[in-house]
Amino acid sequence: MARQGRGSMFATKDGRYFVYLPKDLVEDTAFPFPPKSSVHVKIRFKAGKKELIIEA
Repeated sequence: MARQGRGSMFATKDGRYFVYLPKDLVEDTAFPFPPKSSVHVKIRFKAGKKELIIEA
């Protein structure tokens, strides 16, 4: 089981940002979203912490 993993976040030249999740994490049977789906999410963070929270 891959309940955690290391992904990446990067900026594109047009000012967009993307978050990539590791394949093993997304394909884990406990992952809350279907792997081949597009889901609108809420993303938040706490100031001063290097923590990103993603919720559906």
